[in-house]
Amino acid sequence: MKTIDELLAAGVAGKRVFVRADLNVPLDGTTITDDGRIRAVLPTVKALADAGARVVVASHLGRPKGAPDPAFSLAPAAARIGELLSADVRFATDTVGDSAKATVAGLADGQVAVIENLRFNAGETSKDDAERGAFADQLAALADVYVGDGFGAVHRKHASVFDLPGRLPHYAGYLIATEVGVLKKLTDDVERPYAVVLGGAKVSDKLGVIDHLLEKADRILIGGGMAYTFLKAQGHEVGISLLQEDQIPAVLGYLKRAEEKGVEFVLPVDVLVSTEFPDLKTKAPANPTTVAADAIPADQEGLDIGPETRKLYASKLADAATVFWNGPMGVFEHPDYAEGTKAVAQALLDSSAFTVVGGGDSAAAVRILGFDETAFGHISTGGGASLEYLEGKTLPGLAALEN
Repeated sequence: MKTIDELLAAGVAGKRVFVRADLNVPLDGTTITDDGRIRAVLPTVKALADAGARVVVASHLGRPKGAPDPAFSLAPAAARIGELLSADVRFATDTVGDSAKATVAGLADGQVAVIENLRFNAGETSKDDAERGAFADQLAALADVYVGDGFGAVHRKHASVFDLPGRLPHYAGYLIATEVGVLKKLTDDVERPYAVVLGGAKVSDKLGVIDHLLEKADRILIGGGMAYTFLKAQGHEVGISLLQEDQIPAVLGYLKRAEEKGVEFVLPVDVLVSTEFPDLKTKAPANPTTVAADAIPADQEGLDIGPETRKLYASKLADAATVFWNGPMGVFEHPDYAEGTKAVAQALLDSSAFTVVGGGDSAAAVRILGFDETAFGHISTGGGASLEYLEGKTLPGLAALEN
């Protein structure tokens, strides 16, 4: 795919450059609680503005129902971009209507505008090619060039991600170029030993990536809610822990394949349990107890990996040359269940491996728990996109940029 460096070399002064970013940031009302995705696209936006482009930034936020919804406005993101750039960033109150047209028309060379949430228009996410294409046509009228830099959305066949690049000269921004380069190190050019840490709530969300990584990884460590389906598959009592019983046959198949291929599959040896889920708003003390992973009481719920598992996982990561981590080890949002996720993050930092944090809750945990983001090899901005890439799937947004 062509990159932004090629675009800059050709000159962009005076050109309207549409940047498809991923500004899908968490909000508490109108307050951004984690601006990581905004900061990730800034190098692309700044390089274009410094080169004299008239930059039009677009993104989705949340899941509005194809119509304007103030709760999902990109206005806070536009304001944050302005703060980070120390510049006046204009904001259009619609996507392709009068405000967007006037805002873009009023840009001077080197200025930046953000248009309203793309998902306020039903054409953005439509499964109908014609409806999606019609919206892409309207977006294309706002620009001369397209730069794709919203990695967190490249696995979606949406108008601004898939259809729009085919209507304009198109290039990959710095973020997408970096993300793809990193993911190739996890698939095509892997330094070994290669360890993978998978957590999160549902094993069903990770079946595809487990299937693919059984052909790539040397060891796979399992934590989070998904671990209890693995423990149940081994015949252990899991109490009232999160369980996907319908996935047990698939889990048993993966455990058997791992054994046949010599891939080390590592499961928790102890867990923190409680009779009730913790209050994440008040963060009132939960007072969990620690039990062996094969001895969870019938009325208890596993909510984090235990101290022996933390030591075990750290030892399994210590000699790795490459580590990919996606998914927390427990309910990290509550201090009583954050130690497992902290331990994995610290093990990555202590390792000399090339470490990749695979977006989503893992990336949020790194920031929320106070770790230095720059100390990791790479923190992805797209959890779902990273996983689908590692599954070997074709990502519509990347395919469009490569075309």
